[in-house]
Amino acid sequence: MENNNPDHKIIRAEQGTLRPTMDNNSNDPMRVFDNEKVEAYDQTDLSFESIPAESFEQTTTPSQPHRGLNARHIQMISLGGCIGTGLFLNSGQNISEAGPAGALIAYCVYCLMTCLGEMATYMPVSGSFNHYATRFVDPAFGFALGWNYWLSAVTIAAEISAAATIINWWKPVMPDPAWSTIFILLILFVNLVGVRLYGELEYWFALLKILIVLVFIIIGLCVTTGGLGAGVIGFKYWKDPGAFAGGGLGTLNVLLSAGFSFMGTEIVGITAAEAKNPTKTVPRAIKNTFWRIIFFYIVTIFLLGMCLPYDNPNLANADGDPGTASFTLVFELAYIQVGAHIINAVILISVLSAANSSLYTCSRTLLGLAKDGNAPRWMGKLNRWGAPYLAVICSSVIGFACVFASIYSASVAFVWFLSITAVSGFISWWGIAVVHIRFRRAFKAQGRSLDDLPYKAFAYPYSAIVAIILTTFVILGQGYTAFYPEWNGVKFVTNYIGLVPVFVWYIGYKLIRKSKVVPLMEVDFETGRVTHLDMEKDKEEDEILPWYRKVLAWVV
Repeated sequence: MENNNPDHKIIRAEQGTLRPTMDNNSNDPMRVFDNEKVEAYDQTDLSFESIPAESFEQTTTPSQPHRGLNARHIQMISLGGCIGTGLFLNSGQNISEAGPAGALIAYCVYCLMTCLGEMATYMPVSGSFNHYATRFVDPAFGFALGWNYWLSAVTIAAEISAAATIINWWKPVMPDPAWSTIFILLILFVNLVGVRLYGELEYWFALLKILIVLVFIIIGLCVTTGGLGAGVIGFKYWKDPGAFAGGGLGTLNVLLSAGFSFMGTEIVGITAAEAKNPTKTVPRAIKNTFWRIIFFYIVTIFLLGMCLPYDNPNLANADGDPGTASFTLVFELAYIQVGAHIINAVILISVLSAANSSLYTCSRTLLGLAKDGNAPRWMGKLNRWGAPYLAVICSSVIGFACVFASIYSASVAFVWFLSITAVSGFISWWGIAVVHIRFRRAFKAQGRSLDDLPYKAFAYPYSAIVAIILTTFVILGQGYTAFYPEWNGVKFVTNYIGLVPVFVWYIGYKLIRKSKVVPLMEVDFETGRVTHLDMEKDKEEDEILPWYRKVLAWVV
């Protein structure tokens, strides 16, 4: 007697370790064993068939993205995705406007990511914080937050515009629009052929960026201590002209650029749906990325502030010229003339990598919105490689706007795109903090134990509250230059235009769908959560690793 009900099928193996998975066609859990072969056993007719265990790890239904990202991919994507124009092109301008101490304060805003880390490690589902907003707060809030995050696809235009400026620094063989078109088509191709190619390219691009930052840190230390260059610098520039430029206003002004530099750190939560083992790789990536980003940015800005005075005219970098980028200036202090060409080549790779990651995150956000019913269903269609090709194409369209912007001026376009993108990103960060508070309130109301959380946010609820206050302050205050010293309508529109769509999306959804805030006792904490079995299995695997493997896992 044959039974075609998939709910009756369980998985057996000759030997191995239990690890839970879910049947795509059922809510019932199945058990899969980590060995070369498993046997699918039908309870009714007692028939067996051999199935490679790997197929349960990597294959998906046609409606699901392919799980093609390894742990090393996710680690490097999360780290390298936010090491781009923000650090290489804008870190010098940060020091020029706020001084090294002000830049350090600005970059510490990254602590907000601990809020996302707690939720993503407990529930590594596709859609990340946009889905959390729908589940924990209100579908209207998730709708507005999701489309706001998709709006950050304008980052693609920012990075591509920067790439056009950078490559023409050597020799302007083609106009900016031509270069922008070539770069957009290349990035579009990578994102259409599947996540495996994207992950592999981002791994090596990120590794190259990390290596150049490490080289810069070594050279910066040698310059400031007198090992290279004209002599010992030390903290001379912290005394004259000083550590702060412009006082509090300078620090506020630099927060926007600092925020742009960190946009992309939240990509870890988005990669969960395409990670081979999200219960292990995603939590580890979030935990490790925090300290790595803090190290790379804080140490880099610290050394830049020691090596270069904030009143250095080249630091203002008003025209976006990579030849006067802060990294290049430090190499020149060390009498490494070829360093300028090396740095500009790395910057070119960095901005293209960041644009590649931007298209990935925006297309996956659009995919998540489609699955939640907040975007047209056809946006969720996948091609043979598991890529949401329609979402990729629609997200890339906004990147083509940079081609037309480049006709006017790639440098000016970059400044505009930077402002719009950073405001959109701060809104997303504000939403993460709000969702996290709601997450904890519902968690407590349902009597759940905090021991069930694989990772706990630092100093809750103060970290989330401070994050809300800080992001609100930055969103509203970063455009003070539109009012002071005199009214400037262009600056006002540039700094605050990103707020308009969010209110329109939220209010429009409320009026049309009549959604309500999800009651605390009705919040779903089960679907997609990490189980105790998952946590124990990951812990056991980590404990049996030799010490050098643990160190290697932390590094790469």
